[in-house]
Amino acid sequence: MPEPITLEVCVDSAQGLATAIEGGADRIELCSALEIGGLTPSFGLLRIAASSRVPVVAMIRPRGGDFCFDETETQVMLHEIDAVADAGLQGVVLGASLPDGGLDARTLERLVRRASDHGLRCTLHRAIDLCPDLAQATAQAIELGFERILTSGGARSAPEGLDGLQRCFAAAAGRITIMPGAGINAGNVNLLRSRLALTDVHASCSAPLPAPSPQVAAFGFDSGGRRQTDSSKVASLKAALLV
Repeated sequence: MPEPITLEVCVDSAQGLATAIEGGADRIELCSALEIGGLTPSFGLLRIAASSRVPVVAMIRPRGGDFCFDETETQVMLHEIDAVADAGLQGVVLGASLPDGGLDARTLERLVRRASDHGLRCTLHRAIDLCPDLAQATAQAIELGFERILTSGGARSAPEGLDGLQRCFAAAAGRITIMPGAGINAGNVNLLRSRLALTDVHASCSAPLPAPSPQVAAFGFDSGGRRQTDSSKVASLKAALLV
């Protein structure tokens, strides 16, 4: 009998955390600002997540935009890794790029070393999707000591990136977990299962929040585009993975 596929759900609020677990998530990726791909969660949210009954890993990303970080931003990320460890979570999700889109191995080595010193497990996030050579980047991730790679195969969504995902799986050769993510739901996950030896899947399982009130938007307190975790979407995807 095949091993069950782990469902990781990304959330950016305490409500989302509870909803994802209620729906059957096996692991949580904790973030803030998922509408821009996720940033480092607040310390308060880290503390709440630490009591979860499923493993929780935290995004380490100090700002939106690209993944080319200077020394000050790298120092921020090192301190954020310390905060995740202090909160008692299981791992961190990291990424850093060079201007050409390749992985910034020097910065990543420092981040992974700090996380490893705390006993935290490391996932390479979708910064890899900017890399010109996914197979080479997968090999780099192995050398750097990452446990997992979250990737859409270099495309806007995992179903669109099947060819790139297959290159990652081939380069991984069982030495690192490749976790497809982006645009995955109960309706399309079987397409990935038919082409890839899945062990882990990443999804938001979310629905759009209502548009902010005109007054809130006018003051710039909400730019729109926020989403909330939907327990029924989590449950449906989990059920599809069990078939």
